[in-house]
Amino acid sequence: MTSRHLPRPAISLVALVVVVALALLGPVLTAHAAARVAVSGSLDPDRASTVRVSGSGFQSVPKAFGGVYVFFGWVSDPSGGSWAPSRGGVSGDTYRYVPDAETAQNAGYQRFVAFPGSSTEAEANGGTLAANGTWSTNLVIPGARFKAADGGTVDCTAVQCGIITIGAHGVRNANNETFTPVRFAGSGSGSGGSSDGGGNDSGEAGGASGAGTADDAGAGGSGGTGSANGRDTTGDGTRDADDGDKRPTKASLGVDQATAVVGRVLSFGAQGLEPGEQVSVTLDDGLVAVGPLVAGNHGEVAGLLELPSDLRTGTHVLRLTAASSGTTIETELTVTRDPAEVSAAEAAAEAAGTAGGVAGAAGADGGAGTDASTWRPEEIAVGVAALLLLVVILSSLVTSLKRRADKRRAEREAAENEAAENEAAEHEASGESEANGEPSDGQPGAPHAEAQAPTPADREVRA
Repeated sequence: MTSRHLPRPAISLVALVVVVALALLGPVLTAHAAARVAVSGSLDPDRASTVRVSGSGFQSVPKAFGGVYVFFGWVSDPSGGSWAPSRGGVSGDTYRYVPDAETAQNAGYQRFVAFPGSSTEAEANGGTLAANGTWSTNLVIPGARFKAADGGTVDCTAVQCGIITIGAHGVRNANNETFTPVRFAGSGSGSGGSSDGGGNDSGEAGGASGAGTADDAGAGGSGGTGSANGRDTTGDGTRDADDGDKRPTKASLGVDQATAVVGRVLSFGAQGLEPGEQVSVTLDDGLVAVGPLVAGNHGEVAGLLELPSDLRTGTHVLRLTAASSGTTIETELTVTRDPAEVSAAEAAAEAAGTAGGVAGAAGADGGAGTDASTWRPEEIAVGVAALLLLVVILSSLVTSLKRRADKRRAEREAAENEAAENEAAEHEASGESEANGEPSDGQPGAPHAEAQAPTPADREVRA
């Protein structure tokens, strides 16, 4: 049995594929493995506080869709990371956070840090993720107890709460998922805190560094946002004169865009309402509705709204109406299809788009091809590796077919040569037999008729 080996050109191409893949994918896989978050500021368990949150080591993808969400909340596995969306975590189950509107002028409970040059960069209320993976923003902490986006209540004096970062706009990115534990004043010590991307705590916010507590007048984080009880709303580091018991003056409504999927349950939240008042929430002009819901002690409310399975995708309007105050709030949301249902179609479309992008890049400007400048390094690496692998496969296939054809031709020529040699040997043997007066069958022949003796009849005729 003969062994088969790859041809030398194929071996060279395989080596080239490995080198190129390591060169291109190596930095992508290792450059963002140590995302960390640092928190500075004091947290009052009974009042809203503003802290400064800074990140480093995050994955920054230029011109990519989305970015990083920054929340305050609770996770089910603070030291492990199994809570994260990239590992199957679900909001309301493995992690909970304070709801807020996804707008530039929200109440400050939720921040969106955009990728540089992203199509969603204009929506960012937490700045832009720098090319070196750093970012910094202010975040409002409502207190030690809050109602989560899924409607559940979280008590941070009984469970560990902290700063959560995840991929924005439904894009799961394990490189940018972190949990940084924090403590409230009076529940522990420590000035500032930080955590790496798996949730391993290396400190907890809450000491003297950064912004002062609600009862202090010292300098704090740069610029508070929104209007909340007993905190700086002017950005000068001092407490407002007479806001000791004042709720936010402007009500706001927000949704968790990641849950805005056809056939799923939409998560929403609002604040700035009258404590204890009843509210109802409707989608579009009463297509679906939920309520009445009751606002909490701080004028906050959160709930869930089931989206119909036949709901059209695209932009919709969510409207909240308060009974006693007459407040009406609206916000727009974009409903999408279930990613699991369209993954195969997206994969096919992406493959077709890649081919169209290459063709479009070679054509005139303004063509319909995909913009290659938006490709990520890992996508380019995968494409190059796939092309080189295709070349290797084709080269091996052509070589194998050529070898098989050569083998068949050689066998056919050998058979023809052998037949020719046998035929020549037969002709040569036949010629020798005729020369010896033997028939071609090789049997001895009788004497020629002329050499035979005359018969009596022949004698009579001759006489």
